[in-house]
Amino acid sequence: MRASGCFVFLLFFLFSSFSLGSLALSDAEASFITHRQLLALRENDDLPPGYEYEVDVKFTFANPRLRRAYIALQAWKKAIYSDPLNTTRNWEGADVCNYMGVFCAPALDDPQLMVVAGIDLNHGDIAGHLPVELGLLTDLALFHINSNRFCGIIPKSFSKLTLMHEFDVSNNRFVGQFPKVVLSMPSLKYLDLRYNNFEGELPHKLFDKELDVLFLNNNRFDSNIPENLGNSPASVIVFANNKLKGCIPRSIGKMVNTLNEIVFLNNELSGCLPSEIGLLGNVTVFDARSNGFTGLLPKSFKGLEKVEILDVSDNKLTGFVPENVCRLPGTISTVRPRHVSQD
Repeated sequence: MRASGCFVFLLFFLFSSFSLGSLALSDAEASFITHRQLLALRENDDLPPGYEYEVDVKFTFANPRLRRAYIALQAWKKAIYSDPLNTTRNWEGADVCNYMGVFCAPALDDPQLMVVAGIDLNHGDIAGHLPVELGLLTDLALFHINSNRFCGIIPKSFSKLTLMHEFDVSNNRFVGQFPKVVLSMPSLKYLDLRYNNFEGELPHKLFDKELDVLFLNNNRFDSNIPENLGNSPASVIVFANNKLKGCIPRSIGKMVNTLNEIVFLNNELSGCLPSEIGLLGNVTVFDARSNGFTGLLPKSFKGLEKVEILDVSDNKLTGFVPENVCRLPGTISTVRPRHVSQD
């Protein structure tokens, strides 16, 4: 994996492991929170220009950006429906850099200014929604809120977060179409949307972004995988446990220099496995089990020289597993698909 990927995964292991045990939220509660958000956001309008100057703030701040951060965080606190671990209990007063889960750092454009650069509320079991005021956090580079009970949508105002590097909203109760606002984050490298209720189509533009890691698994996406999949420079992509249809795009072969892991597990994909997959000589994980793939296992798969996990089981493949594929190095958990005999 590339250097940026290593950086991302270091932060990933530090911040984004989660369990599903304590996140029960009834459909009625989820519906109530979503409805409340839509009412508050005036149908998800963006922040009006100069909005922060219209808010009466009693405190004095070291710089205007910390004042904006205060406005954003106070609005978020009001949008919280339940905080059983009291994660936001000290979100009071002007010292936003001391708020639990809020991290400050020198501004990139002016190192003499301290700004809110990161938020980590992972595993907080917090219920609520994301207010538009969070768009005031324009210095934010890291936003981790996995394993909570946030509902509703990702506000349009997040398009103002142009320094965002890691965006992790996994394991919540977000709904609606793919949150296209993330496509407006030019610095984004790590995107984690897994374990939510997003649905519909995957946008083509997603695979033109300079992402290194993309988690889309365990949602309700039901479109074809866009034909420009191969344009993505990502090292890790996980599509598992959706309702994606159609074929794996042949453009996947263009990912030869970057792709390390790709998972198509448990979708409704069909057709033949494209021979271009065999070009992916750096891939260590290729998992396409539990789909509807047909035809033969391509002989070109012998090109997966670094594969450690190759799983195409529980499909409708026929014929023989090519001998050269059987001889691939590493630990191949399941190379023998259902209805396929070994050569």
